[in-house]
Amino acid sequence: MGILRSIRSGLRALGDKSSRNREIDDELQSFLDESIAEKTRRGMSPEAALRSARAEIGSAASVRQKVWHAGWESTADTLARDLVYTGRRLRRSPGLVLVVVLSIGLGIAANATVFSIVSKFLLSGIPVGDPSTLITLYRTYERGQCCNELPFPVYRDLREQAKSFSSVAAYEDILPASLSGPIEPERIWGQAASENYFDVAQVRMAAGRGFAASEHRAPVIVLGYGLWKQRFGGDPAIVGKSINVSGHPYMVVGITPRGFHGLDQILDPQFWIPLGKMSEISLLPTSEEARNNQWIRVAARLKPGITQTRAAQELDVIAQRLIKAHPDTDKDDGFHIEPVNSVPPSFKKPLYLFLTALSGVALLVLLIACANVANLLFAHGSERQREMAVRIALGATRVQLLRQLLIESLLLSLSGGILGVLLSLWATFALSSFRLPGPTMMDLAVHVDGHVLLYAFLLSLFAGLLCGFAPAWAASRPLMPNALKGEEALARPGHRFSLRSLLVVVQITFSVVLLSGTVLFLRSLSSAANIDVGFHSRGLVMMSINPQLHRYTPERSVQLLRTARQSIASLPGVLSASTTDSVPLSMGGRSDGLEVPGRPKPKASDSVDLYMAGPNYLSTLGIPLLAGRDFGEENAGGPIVAVVNQEFVHKFFQDASPLGHIVKGPHVTYQIVGVVKDIRSRTLGENQRPILYRSLDRTLASDASFDGYTLMARYEGDSTALIAAMQHEIHALDPSLAIFNIQTMEDHMRDALFLPRLVGMLFTVFGTSGLLLSVIGLSSVMSYAVSRRTREIGVRMAMGARASQVQALFLRGGMRLALISVALGVPLALAAARLTTSLLYGIQPWDPVTFILVPALLVLVSLLACWLPSRRASHVDPIAALRMD
Repeated sequence: MGILRSIRSGLRALGDKSSRNREIDDELQSFLDESIAEKTRRGMSPEAALRSARAEIGSAASVRQKVWHAGWESTADTLARDLVYTGRRLRRSPGLVLVVVLSIGLGIAANATVFSIVSKFLLSGIPVGDPSTLITLYRTYERGQCCNELPFPVYRDLREQAKSFSSVAAYEDILPASLSGPIEPERIWGQAASENYFDVAQVRMAAGRGFAASEHRAPVIVLGYGLWKQRFGGDPAIVGKSINVSGHPYMVVGITPRGFHGLDQILDPQFWIPLGKMSEISLLPTSEEARNNQWIRVAARLKPGITQTRAAQELDVIAQRLIKAHPDTDKDDGFHIEPVNSVPPSFKKPLYLFLTALSGVALLVLLIACANVANLLFAHGSERQREMAVRIALGATRVQLLRQLLIESLLLSLSGGILGVLLSLWATFALSSFRLPGPTMMDLAVHVDGHVLLYAFLLSLFAGLLCGFAPAWAASRPLMPNALKGEEALARPGHRFSLRSLLVVVQITFSVVLLSGTVLFLRSLSSAANIDVGFHSRGLVMMSINPQLHRYTPERSVQLLRTARQSIASLPGVLSASTTDSVPLSMGGRSDGLEVPGRPKPKASDSVDLYMAGPNYLSTLGIPLLAGRDFGEENAGGPIVAVVNQEFVHKFFQDASPLGHIVKGPHVTYQIVGVVKDIRSRTLGENQRPILYRSLDRTLASDASFDGYTLMARYEGDSTALIAAMQHEIHALDPSLAIFNIQTMEDHMRDALFLPRLVGMLFTVFGTSGLLLSVIGLSSVMSYAVSRRTREIGVRMAMGARASQVQALFLRGGMRLALISVALGVPLALAAARLTTSLLYGIQPWDPVTFILVPALLVLVSLLACWLPSRRASHVDPIAALRMD
């Protein structure tokens, strides 16, 4: 209460200083009267008592000053006056303010943008109760190798045996479904969860409730907040109503809160159904009792007072118990604990390395910006040396001067931070437009949240101190005789390098590193875009359907796909049409271990990528046929035919002809009828993988596709009109079918370039910012040198120096700095480039073009930055220069 009264009193005093001074005068007069009365009682005359009391107390002005300085409001008042003074000073230098705010803004924007990614994947929480006690469990294998999901029986064992948890929940994290209704059918992604899932997570529903304990197999559904808003307009009356999900009625019992995307960091489920109803929607058969079928995710809530370390110790005991009870399936298996909503362990290391590299680059941009700002503030402080000397001569202390100069740099830095946050808002919006080529719903959007704002604020303060303290310290300590005569203290005659020159060298050196990285990644992006993927991406339209989500049997699915393909093939402008289960470069797909009878068995790690292919698949996708034939209308009673790629032939047949040979899989046998050119199967940067294409009509029944089937059409003409026509033909066969993943192959290829595009864009922004800041820094140093040496230039020209000689004098000084910087920067850039090998496509980290182009570019840009000020120096009027004070 005392503190609050002090604050209120101080605020009143700051708001009405005259009233506060009257109160002080009244108190002073009261004290003076009491002192006089006391002295009079002791026998002093009234005049002597008055003189004595005034001598003890002092003047009214000095008392008021002591009272003001005793409270916090004095400090606040002083800071306010300093801010007002700083504002007036900065208004006189709009050019300085603009350059400094822009420089700091670019540095803060780079760091805030990168930190928004860090916040998204490492710091952001989820709307669950007490997240510190909610954990995710994984299964380890081969004595600690991490990590797998859990078999359902192991989940049941944990639920029954673990005493460290108050409750344990399970869920299947990826579950496709079809949502029908009065508007267009839609394919959605969701999860199947145990009935205690929302209780374990302690989720506060936006409407309705979670699952009840008796609803393990009940037809109920919880909608995600986004789906509720987009599909149902946010209508709260939807709770209690029935909706059609994959041909089955489900009653909506709840709506999750805004921002809840399950317990995973990246996935974006749109609904939840009870785990017991998963087999009704899931396309993949799940054997719940198989202890070697690792398919379920597990989350648990720690009991009060139980730490993760203690829970891990108990899990080790349970793991040993399960190994003894089930040695055939649980041998060498254990458990691994992760905090809820953390990045999956398999992605942690590459993600941390990627974010660490980006953060380092962003900090490099900020360091360049700080060096540039420090240079400008040194110049600004040098111009104020005489002012500082005069103020010290008039009684100002160096501490006061230092405080005012630091406030100036902090104010500029915070203004730059505001600009940086605004730029970061645009940058994060651009980053959120990137999407992965995989079919699963993912939440990759990044935003400027509270963590980012706090980080930007702290970084702005740090930048203000970093780039402002040294200039403020130097400016507040002028050499009085020199300063009063107008001589600069920062750059002495005869010194080859000043501190400002050193800062320019640092700027350009770091810019060499940044620009080298930028050019490397841009050349990598160009190389990736020109990689021979093995098929023709132009003139190809794709869209997907999933008949099984609409209760189609395998036989009906084959017939539907055949009829749809034939209908699309007959459309105007269509050259050929086919079907497949997975489009190349989708970052995933089926793979399996195969062997050829009579030939050496491949290693366990030599899995083969599998694609289902309909008639005319090779001609539609544009994969060159090297031997044999394409897929056609295969005979239902004949062998299951397959086509293999060159890598398959090399690995399994040592480049001998495979035509007519048999290939055996775990559950099916194929006969090879063709050989095709290699293609990029999963990602652009992968090593070539062996591929087997098998007949879709013959394998659909025994190996249903999780993500449905894609209809492809090679065409001539307008893709927009063809897409509309293809959708019409599909809905003519079944209006309830949800059509998804509608895009051209070129759009799909753009998504496949996700990583090189992302890194290329970030480095382009960072590298351009670094180059711009370096040019500004070098140009400002040269301009300052010209302004400080104007009298010298006048003397030289008066004594006969030509304009070209004066210009050459400044060009040599500037280019010396640039060449030293390039010489230092190139080795650093080469060393940094070695760390980027895994992110480059088709070029080496020591790419000759990059390390010839970047130094040459920086030398040319530096030459331009030096030429403009040197040209101004060569046009100085000698008479005017000699008359300068």
